[in-house]
Amino acid sequence: MMEVVAAENHQKPSVIWSSTDEVAEYKQILRVKRNIRYAIVGILLFIISAFSYGIYWLAYDMDRLPEGEYLTEATSPAGTYTVKAYRTNGGATTAFAIRGELVFNKQKRDPQNIYWNYREDQAEINWLDDDRVVINGHELHVPHDRFDFRRQN
Repeated sequence: MMEVVAAENHQKPSVIWSSTDEVAEYKQILRVKRNIRYAIVGILLFIISAFSYGIYWLAYDMDRLPEGEYLTEATSPAGTYTVKAYRTNGGATTAFAIRGELVFNKQKRDPQNIYWNYREDQAEINWLDDDRVVINGHELHVPHDRFDFRRQN
C-alpha cells in the first residue's frame, strides 16, 4: 500500500511506495492514460481531416463539375492536346458557366477539367504553342495549369 507523506513548507507531497508491484501498477496506469490521450487525438485528427476533405470534394473538386452542352473545341498545333468547351446551365437562379476539358490525343489518359469560369456563355480557345492555350483570356500551361473561378481572390 502506498502512503502519501506531506512535506513541510507546502511543497508537493511525495509518495512512499511499499512494494515494487505498486510502482509497476502505477506505471501501467500512466501508460494506459497516455495511450488513451493519443487515441483521442488521433480520432479527432481523423474526423477533422475527413470533414475538410468532404468540404473540398463537395465545393472545389474539378472532377465533379457538370457535363454541360458542347460548344467548341481546338486542337494544339502538334496535335498533342484538344481542349473542348462546354456551357453549363445551373438553372433559373444562376448564370451560365464554361467548362474546359483537356483531351490527351497521343496518350491513353482520361480527359481532365482545366477550366471553370462562372458568368460566361461563350468560349474562345486559342493555342499559343503546343503547351500553352488561352481560354477566354486566361493563359494555361497544359497539362498542369488549371483555372477555377472559385479559387480566385
